[in-house]
Amino acid sequence: MRNLVRSRKFMMGAGIAGVLAMLAGGQAVLHQHFIGSAQAQAPGDVMVPKFEVDPLWPKPLPNHWVIGSTIGLAADGQDNIWIIHRPATLEEKEVYLTRKQADCCTAAPDVLEFAPNGDLMHHWGKVAGHDWPSSNHGITVDNQGNVWLGANGGGQPAAYAPGSQAQFDAARAPRGARAPAPAATGGAASGAEGGPGGPCVEGKYHDSFMLKFTQDGKFLGEIGAANGSRGSLDKNNVCGVATIRFIPGTNELVAADGYGNHRVSVWDPVTMKLKRMWGAYGKPPTDLIIPHYNPDSPQFGNPVHCAQPSNDGLIYVCDRTNDRIQVFKTDGTFVKQYPLEVNTRGDGSAWEIAFSRDPAQKFMYVSDGSNEKIHVFDRASMKELYSFGGGGRQPGLFYAMHSIVTDSKGNIFTTETYRGQRVQKFIYKGMVPLSTLIKTGIAGSIINP
Repeated sequence: MRNLVRSRKFMMGAGIAGVLAMLAGGQAVLHQHFIGSAQAQAPGDVMVPKFEVDPLWPKPLPNHWVIGSTIGLAADGQDNIWIIHRPATLEEKEVYLTRKQADCCTAAPDVLEFAPNGDLMHHWGKVAGHDWPSSNHGITVDNQGNVWLGANGGGQPAAYAPGSQAQFDAARAPRGARAPAPAATGGAASGAEGGPGGPCVEGKYHDSFMLKFTQDGKFLGEIGAANGSRGSLDKNNVCGVATIRFIPGTNELVAADGYGNHRVSVWDPVTMKLKRMWGAYGKPPTDLIIPHYNPDSPQFGNPVHCAQPSNDGLIYVCDRTNDRIQVFKTDGTFVKQYPLEVNTRGDGSAWEIAFSRDPAQKFMYVSDGSNEKIHVFDRASMKELYSFGGGGRQPGLFYAMHSIVTDSKGNIFTTETYRGQRVQKFIYKGMVPLSTLIKTGIAGSIINP
């Protein structure tokens, strides 16, 4: 009996040691097995960037904090990683501590900053005295260190605190007795298909603003105002901003303006005044309600989910549910369109875009939250080289992958919305032949390089 106990202890110890060894030194093993098999579609080879997931980044949060749907991501000038999430999206059983029903857990503050090693730094949430989103969406840090927030909530803010008993009682109430939902959906604004309409035009869309803060959460200013929008031609308000970025060289703010409007809008971040706007193909934006999933649509659909500037004077726009990327000059002149996974339905394929950090930004990375993978493109030719990822909960897999950024070392960071509720880091491991990724199973799919 004693020998049996010793044997069980040995096996348990060996198993734990094996898991720790895999987490500490076996990232390549993890990475090779979370990808589906790759199949080359054409002969030839090319040097491509290789990534390995870091399953221990970031470090655990303090205070029994957990994060909900994570829908904004930025890397600042010091390679610190900023995220914003939605505290009210946590389920009742995830936030017992909020109601003092158990030791765990409670929602983390809306905005969190992580050091490159994964330590939590700044953190803050709603502050009284100014507009605050009914549905957080998008974060960036400008070259002065200021933090900007977007938002996409069509409904009015809820009266209850996230995680409170009142929140979940309201969710269980009969439909007619419920307060309006605080978050917008990912679809088009209300109104008859083909005609104008929707809450942006009617001034009933709450999150028609962008907010500016210091890194410790002090309010600095606002573009637009709650319920202020009058549609896609409005020069004073936005309507459902998905992402905010800054154009290199000019420091102009460019917004994917986007969940209610059908446009890209460019703003002066000092005066907070509009400088220009455009819709699909560089045409004036409209508020016509159009169907999803049309890569040849004459206008942007909802949401316009990213507007990512490059170093060479271009802006890459994610028309998410039309399964396409459109490229413009910074003045709004249309350059070209690139379809992406055009058979994708649901939430569409083109979610967000990041570039490699070499001066030429040779590689473009596209987050695809429906097909659950990162597409790796040669940016000059716009040929897709390979993709990696897959659906699942393990490190390196995705559930509703949302945002994507790179840091100065070339590492990739991603967030996941809906029930994904996390941020992940993929370590840049240098350049390797594409054939190497195919042989190891890291590449998920290959398009003619």
